[in-house]
Amino acid sequence: MVANPRFQRWAAGFPLTRGIAQRNTRALFDLCAGFVYAQVLTACIRLDLFAILAEGPASIDALARRLDLPPDNARRLLRAAESLRLVRALKGERYGLADLGAALNGNPGIAGMVEHHALLYADLADPVGLLRGQAQPTELSGYWPYASGKTAEPDAYARYSALMGASQAMIAEDVLDACDLSGARQLMDVGGGEGAFLQAVAARHAHLGLTLFDLPAVAERATARLSRVGLGSRIACRSGDFHAGLPPGADAISLVRIVHDHDDCPAQALLAAAHAALTPGGCLIVAEPMAGTPGAEPVGDAYFGLYLLAMGSGRPRRADELRTMLHAAGFTTIREPRARRPLLARVLIAQKSGAV
Repeated sequence: MVANPRFQRWAAGFPLTRGIAQRNTRALFDLCAGFVYAQVLTACIRLDLFAILAEGPASIDALARRLDLPPDNARRLLRAAESLRLVRALKGERYGLADLGAALNGNPGIAGMVEHHALLYADLADPVGLLRGQAQPTELSGYWPYASGKTAEPDAYARYSALMGASQAMIAEDVLDACDLSGARQLMDVGGGEGAFLQAVAARHAHLGLTLFDLPAVAERATARLSRVGLGSRIACRSGDFHAGLPPGADAISLVRIVHDHDDCPAQALLAAAHAALTPGGCLIVAEPMAGTPGAEPVGDAYFGLYLLAMGSGRPRRADELRTMLHAAGFTTIREPRARRPLLARVLIAQKSGAV
Protein backbone atom coordinates (compact mmCIF):
# COMPACT_ATOMS: atom_id res chain seq x y z
CA MET A 1 0.00 0.00 0.00
CA VAL A 2 2.84 2.41 0.84
CA ALA A 3 4.31 1.76 -2.60
CA ASN A 4 1.06 2.70 -4.33
CA PRO A 5 1.33 6.20 -5.91
CA ARG A 6 -2.37 6.90 -5.24
CA PHE A 7 -1.92 6.11 -1.56
CA GLN A 8 1.20 8.28 -1.44
CA ARG A 9 -0.70 11.26 -2.85
CA TRP A 10 -3.59 10.68 -0.45
CA ALA A 11 -1.26 10.34 2.57
CA ALA A 12 0.53 13.57 1.62
CA GLY A 13 -2.77 15.46 1.79
CA PHE A 14 -4.59 13.77 4.68
CA PRO A 15 -4.05 15.78 7.91
CA LEU A 16 -3.27 12.75 10.12
CA THR A 17 -0.68 11.28 7.75
CA ARG A 18 0.67 14.43 6.09
CA GLY A 19 3.58 14.84 8.54
CA ILE A 20 4.66 11.20 8.19
CA ALA A 21 4.49 11.39 4.40
CA GLN A 22 6.55 14.57 4.31
CA ARG A 23 9.20 13.14 6.64
CA ASN A 24 9.45 9.97 4.56
CA THR A 25 9.73 11.98 1.36
CA ARG A 26 12.53 14.05 2.87
CA ALA A 27 14.31 10.94 4.18
CA LEU A 28 14.20 9.28 0.76
CA PHE A 29 15.45 12.41 -0.97
CA ASP A 30 18.29 12.77 1.57
CA LEU A 31 19.34 9.19 0.83
CA CYS A 32 19.45 10.01 -2.88
CA ALA A 33 21.23 13.33 -2.40
CA GLY A 34 23.62 12.38 0.40
CA PHE A 35 26.67 12.31 -1.86
CA VAL A 36 25.94 15.86 -3.05
CA TYR A 37 25.63 17.09 0.53
CA ALA A 38 28.97 15.47 1.36
CA GLN A 39 30.58 17.17 -1.63
CA VAL A 40 29.27 20.56 -0.48
CA LEU A 41 31.07 19.92 2.80
CA THR A 42 34.21 18.85 0.94
CA ALA A 43 34.19 22.06 -1.11
CA CYS A 44 33.83 24.16 2.06
CA ILE A 45 36.77 22.42 3.67
CA ARG A 46 39.03 22.57 0.62
CA LEU A 47 38.29 26.27 0.24
CA ASP A 48 38.93 26.92 3.97
CA LEU A 49 35.51 28.55 4.22
CA PHE A 50 35.08 27.79 7.92
CA ALA A 51 38.51 29.16 8.81
CA ILE A 52 37.76 32.33 6.84
CA LEU A 53 34.41 32.82 8.56
CA ALA A 54 36.01 32.18 11.96
CA GLU A 55 37.61 35.62 11.45
CA GLY A 56 34.09 37.11 11.36
CA PRO A 57 31.06 37.41 9.04
CA ALA A 58 31.73 38.56 5.50
CA SER A 59 29.78 39.59 2.40
CA ILE A 60 29.33 37.35 -0.62
CA ASP A 61 31.58 39.56 -2.71
CA ALA A 62 34.35 39.50 -0.11
CA LEU A 63 34.04 35.74 0.28
CA ALA A 64 34.04 35.24 -3.49
CA ARG A 65 37.41 37.00 -3.66
CA ARG A 66 38.83 34.99 -0.74
CA LEU A 67 37.54 31.71 -2.17
CA ASP A 68 38.61 32.57 -5.73
CA LEU A 69 35.09 31.82 -7.02
CA PRO A 70 32.75 33.74 -9.34
CA PRO A 71 30.25 35.63 -7.12
CA ASP A 72 27.29 33.60 -8.41
CA ASN A 73 29.02 30.31 -7.56
CA ALA A 74 30.11 31.65 -4.17
CA ARG A 75 26.46 32.49 -3.50
CA ARG A 76 25.45 29.01 -4.67
CA LEU A 77 27.95 27.35 -2.32
CA LEU A 78 27.01 29.55 0.64
CA ARG A 79 23.30 28.88 0.19
CA ALA A 80 24.01 25.17 -0.06
CA ALA A 81 26.13 25.33 3.10
CA GLU A 82 23.39 27.32 4.86
CA SER A 83 20.81 24.67 3.98
CA LEU A 84 23.07 22.09 5.65
CA ARG A 85 23.41 24.31 8.76
CA LEU A 86 27.13 24.83 8.20
CA VAL A 87 26.88 28.61 7.83
CA ARG A 88 24.16 31.17 8.58
CA ALA A 89 22.85 34.00 6.46
CA LEU A 90 22.95 37.52 7.92
CA LYS A 91 21.52 40.83 6.77
CA GLY A 92 23.04 42.48 3.73
CA GLU A 93 24.01 39.20 1.98
CA ARG A 94 26.60 38.44 4.61
CA TYR A 95 27.40 35.03 6.06
CA GLY A 96 28.81 33.80 9.34
CA LEU A 97 29.55 30.43 10.92
CA ALA A 98 26.68 28.26 12.14
CA ASP A 99 27.17 25.74 14.93
CA LEU A 100 28.13 22.83 12.65
CA GLY A 101 30.64 24.90 10.72
CA ALA A 102 32.17 26.17 13.96
CA ALA A 103 32.43 22.60 15.29
CA LEU A 104 34.18 21.51 12.10
CA ASN A 105 36.58 24.42 12.34
CA GLY A 106 37.51 23.33 15.86
CA ASN A 107 38.16 19.70 14.92
CA PRO A 108 40.82 19.37 12.22
CA GLY A 109 40.47 15.59 12.41
CA ILE A 110 37.04 15.86 10.78
CA ALA A 111 38.48 17.80 7.86
CA GLY A 112 41.11 15.09 7.44
CA MET A 113 38.42 12.41 7.36
CA VAL A 114 36.35 14.34 4.83
CA GLU A 115 39.33 14.61 2.49
CA HIS A 116 40.10 10.93 3.11
CA HIS A 117 36.61 9.99 1.94
CA ALA A 118 37.63 10.61 -1.66
CA LEU A 119 39.16 7.11 -1.53
CA LEU A 120 35.98 5.62 -0.10
CA TYR A 121 33.85 7.29 -2.77
CA ALA A 122 36.06 5.77 -5.45
CA ASP A 123 35.62 2.30 -3.91
CA LEU A 124 31.85 2.80 -3.69
CA ALA A 125 31.47 3.88 -7.31
CA ASP A 126 30.37 0.29 -7.97
CA PRO A 127 28.83 -0.83 -4.65
CA VAL A 128 27.48 -4.08 -6.08
CA GLY A 129 30.92 -4.99 -7.40
CA LEU A 130 32.37 -4.24 -3.97
CA LEU A 131 29.78 -6.43 -2.26
CA ARG A 132 30.46 -9.26 -4.71
CA GLY A 133 34.20 -9.02 -4.15
CA GLN A 134 34.85 -7.89 -7.72
CA ALA A 135 36.40 -4.51 -6.86
CA GLN A 136 39.88 -5.58 -5.78
CA PRO A 137 42.29 -4.09 -5.01
CA THR A 138 40.43 -1.17 -3.45
CA GLU A 139 41.78 2.31 -2.79
CA LEU A 140 41.26 1.91 0.96
CA SER A 141 43.13 -1.40 1.13
CA GLY A 142 46.13 0.44 -0.31
CA TYR A 143 45.72 3.27 2.18
CA TRP A 144 45.64 0.92 5.19
CA PRO A 145 48.43 -1.58 4.38
CA TYR A 146 48.09 -3.52 7.64
CA ALA A 147 44.58 -4.54 6.57
CA SER A 148 46.07 -6.79 3.90
CA GLY A 149 49.13 -7.74 5.93
CA LYS A 150 51.46 -6.23 3.35
CA THR A 151 54.62 -4.28 4.09
CA ALA A 152 54.28 -0.71 2.85
CA GLU A 153 56.53 2.19 2.05
CA PRO A 154 57.28 4.59 4.95
CA ASP A 155 55.08 7.26 3.35
CA ALA A 156 52.06 4.97 3.67
CA TYR A 157 52.54 4.62 7.42
CA ALA A 158 53.07 8.35 7.74
CA ARG A 159 49.84 9.08 5.87
CA TYR A 160 47.51 6.85 7.85
CA SER A 161 49.24 7.50 11.19
CA ALA A 162 48.67 11.23 10.79
CA LEU A 163 44.98 10.67 9.98
CA MET A 164 44.54 8.34 12.94
CA GLY A 165 46.21 10.82 15.27
CA ALA A 166 44.07 13.74 14.15
CA SER A 167 40.83 11.80 14.46
CA GLN A 168 41.89 10.04 17.69
CA ALA A 169 42.13 13.35 19.50
CA MET A 170 38.37 13.83 19.02
CA ILE A 171 37.43 10.81 21.10
CA ALA A 172 40.34 10.42 23.54
CA GLU A 173 38.75 12.65 26.17
CA ASP A 174 35.40 10.86 25.80
CA VAL A 175 37.08 7.49 26.40
CA LEU A 176 38.96 8.78 29.43
CA ASP A 177 35.79 10.29 30.87
CA ALA A 178 34.27 6.81 30.83
CA CYS A 179 37.27 5.04 32.43
CA ASP A 180 38.60 5.20 35.96
CA LEU A 181 42.36 4.71 35.69
CA SER A 182 43.17 6.04 39.16
CA GLY A 183 43.95 2.56 40.46
CA ALA A 184 46.09 1.44 37.51
CA ARG A 185 49.88 1.40 37.51
CA GLN A 186 50.83 0.69 33.88
CA LEU A 187 48.73 1.28 30.76
CA MET A 188 49.67 -0.15 27.36
CA ASP A 189 47.87 1.26 24.33
CA VAL A 190 47.90 -1.37 21.58
CA GLY A 191 47.73 -0.03 18.04
CA GLY A 192 48.43 3.39 19.51
CA GLY A 193 49.58 5.05 16.28
CA GLU A 194 51.62 8.16 16.95
CA GLY A 195 50.44 8.43 20.55
CA ALA A 196 47.48 10.83 20.45
CA PHE A 197 45.49 8.76 22.97
CA LEU A 198 48.39 8.31 25.37
CA GLN A 199 49.16 12.02 25.15
CA ALA A 200 45.66 12.67 26.49
CA VAL A 201 46.18 10.02 29.19
CA ALA A 202 49.48 11.59 30.25
CA ALA A 203 47.79 14.96 30.74
CA ARG A 204 45.24 13.42 33.12
CA HIS A 205 47.15 10.73 35.00
CA ALA A 206 50.60 11.76 36.15
CA HIS A 207 51.02 8.55 38.17
CA LEU A 208 50.54 6.12 35.26
CA GLY A 209 53.37 4.37 33.47
CA LEU A 210 52.58 4.45 29.74
CA THR A 211 53.57 2.16 26.88
CA LEU A 212 52.64 2.39 23.21
CA PHE A 213 52.66 -0.79 21.12
CA ASP A 214 52.36 -0.77 17.33
CA LEU A 215 54.02 -1.99 14.15
CA PRO A 216 57.74 -1.12 13.92
CA ALA A 217 57.34 1.66 11.31
CA VAL A 218 54.52 3.25 13.31
CA ALA A 219 56.26 2.92 16.69
CA GLU A 220 59.30 4.63 15.21
CA ARG A 221 57.15 7.58 14.15
CA ALA A 222 55.50 7.64 17.57
CA THR A 223 58.89 7.84 19.28
CA ALA A 224 59.87 10.87 17.21
CA ARG A 225 56.53 12.63 17.65
CA LEU A 226 56.30 12.07 21.39
CA SER A 227 59.83 13.38 21.81
CA ARG A 228 58.86 16.55 19.95
CA VAL A 229 55.96 17.18 22.35
CA GLY A 230 58.07 16.51 25.44
CA LEU A 231 56.73 13.05 26.27
CA GLY A 232 59.65 10.98 25.04
CA SER A 233 60.73 10.05 28.56
CA ARG A 234 57.16 9.53 29.79
CA ILE A 235 55.84 7.13 27.13
CA ALA A 236 57.79 4.04 26.11
CA CYS A 237 57.25 2.91 22.51
CA ARG A 238 57.53 -0.79 21.77
CA SER A 239 57.13 -2.44 18.39
CA GLY A 240 55.97 -5.82 17.21
CA ASP A 241 53.01 -7.78 15.91
CA PHE A 242 50.24 -8.83 18.27
CA HIS A 243 50.01 -12.18 16.45
CA ALA A 244 53.30 -13.02 18.18
CA GLY A 245 51.95 -11.85 21.54
CA LEU A 246 51.98 -8.60 23.51
CA PRO A 247 54.58 -7.45 26.04
CA PRO A 248 53.49 -8.57 29.53
CA GLY A 249 53.32 -6.51 32.70
CA ALA A 250 50.58 -3.90 32.18
CA ASP A 251 47.58 -3.90 34.50
CA ALA A 252 45.55 -1.93 31.94
CA ILE A 253 45.49 -2.31 28.15
CA SER A 254 43.55 -0.10 25.74
CA LEU A 255 42.30 -0.93 22.25
CA VAL A 256 40.94 2.33 20.87
CA ARG A 257 39.27 1.82 17.47
CA ILE A 258 41.32 -1.31 16.85
CA VAL A 259 39.12 -4.40 17.19
CA HIS A 260 36.67 -3.43 14.44
CA ASP A 261 39.58 -3.17 11.98
CA HIS A 262 40.11 -6.95 12.16
CA ASP A 263 38.16 -9.97 10.98
CA ASP A 264 36.80 -12.34 13.62
CA CYS A 265 39.77 -14.72 13.92
CA PRO A 266 42.52 -12.06 14.28
CA ALA A 267 40.22 -9.95 16.47
CA GLN A 268 39.70 -12.92 18.80
CA ALA A 269 43.45 -13.56 18.79
CA LEU A 270 44.08 -9.92 19.73
CA LEU A 271 41.71 -10.10 22.70
CA ALA A 272 43.34 -13.36 23.83
CA ALA A 273 46.79 -11.78 23.53
CA ALA A 274 45.63 -8.84 25.65
CA HIS A 275 44.28 -11.23 28.31
CA ALA A 276 47.57 -13.14 28.39
CA ALA A 277 49.63 -9.94 28.67
CA LEU A 278 47.62 -8.39 31.53
CA THR A 279 48.61 -8.92 35.14
CA PRO A 280 46.05 -10.80 37.30
CA GLY A 281 43.12 -8.51 38.04
CA GLY A 282 44.02 -6.17 35.17
CA CYS A 283 41.51 -4.64 32.79
CA LEU A 284 41.13 -4.28 29.04
CA ILE A 285 39.50 -1.14 27.60
CA VAL A 286 37.81 -1.60 24.22
CA ALA A 287 36.61 1.69 22.73
CA GLU A 288 35.14 2.04 19.26
CA PRO A 289 31.94 2.86 17.38
CA MET A 290 29.67 -0.18 17.64
CA ALA A 291 26.88 -1.46 15.47
CA GLY A 292 23.36 -1.21 16.82
CA THR A 293 24.03 1.89 18.92
CA PRO A 294 20.61 3.45 19.65
CA GLY A 295 20.19 6.64 17.68
CA ALA A 296 23.31 5.96 15.60
CA GLU A 297 22.41 2.76 13.77
CA PRO A 298 23.52 3.99 10.31
CA VAL A 299 26.97 4.87 11.66
CA GLY A 300 27.80 1.30 12.61
CA ASP A 301 26.02 -0.81 10.03
CA ALA A 302 25.92 1.49 6.99
CA TYR A 303 29.03 3.66 7.25
CA PHE A 304 31.49 1.32 8.97
CA GLY A 305 29.96 -1.75 7.38
CA LEU A 306 30.83 -0.52 3.88
CA TYR A 307 34.00 1.34 4.90
CA LEU A 308 35.58 -1.77 6.45
CA LEU A 309 34.48 -3.89 3.50
CA ALA A 310 36.31 -1.50 1.17
CA MET A 311 39.29 -1.51 3.53
CA GLY A 312 39.43 -5.28 3.21
CA SER A 313 39.47 -6.13 6.90
CA GLY A 314 37.15 -6.04 9.89
CA ARG A 315 33.48 -5.42 10.51
CA PRO A 316 31.36 -3.38 12.90
CA ARG A 317 30.22 -5.45 15.90
CA ARG A 318 27.43 -5.05 18.38
CA ALA A 319 28.29 -4.72 22.06
CA ASP A 320 26.88 -8.19 22.76
CA GLU A 321 29.14 -9.70 20.10
CA LEU A 322 32.17 -8.07 21.69
CA ARG A 323 31.11 -9.30 25.14
CA THR A 324 30.94 -12.86 23.80
CA MET A 325 34.40 -12.52 22.28
CA LEU A 326 35.80 -11.07 25.51
CA HIS A 327 34.38 -13.93 27.54
CA ALA A 328 35.88 -16.39 25.04
CA ALA A 329 39.25 -14.68 25.51
CA GLY A 330 39.09 -15.39 29.25
CA PHE A 331 37.74 -12.16 30.73
CA THR A 332 35.38 -12.69 33.63
CA THR A 333 33.58 -9.39 34.20
CA ILE A 334 32.57 -6.99 31.44
CA ARG A 335 30.81 -3.68 31.93
CA GLU A 336 29.91 -0.73 29.73
CA PRO A 337 30.24 2.68 31.38
CA ARG A 338 28.26 5.54 29.94
CA ALA A 339 30.04 7.24 27.04
CA ARG A 340 29.71 10.96 26.40
CA ARG A 341 29.18 10.51 22.64
CA PRO A 342 28.40 6.84 21.89
CA LEU A 343 28.03 7.65 18.20
CA LEU A 344 31.82 8.18 18.10
CA ALA A 345 32.84 5.51 20.60
CA ARG A 346 31.29 3.21 23.16
CA VAL A 347 33.48 1.68 25.84
CA LEU A 348 33.64 -1.84 27.25
CA ILE A 349 35.87 -2.59 30.26
CA ALA A 350 36.76 -6.26 30.69
CA GLN A 351 38.36 -7.57 33.88
CA LYS A 352 40.84 -10.40 34.09
CA SER A 353 40.49 -12.73 37.03
CA GLY A 354 42.68 -11.87 40.00
CA ALA A 355 43.65 -15.51 40.53
CA VAL A 356 47.28 -16.32 39.72
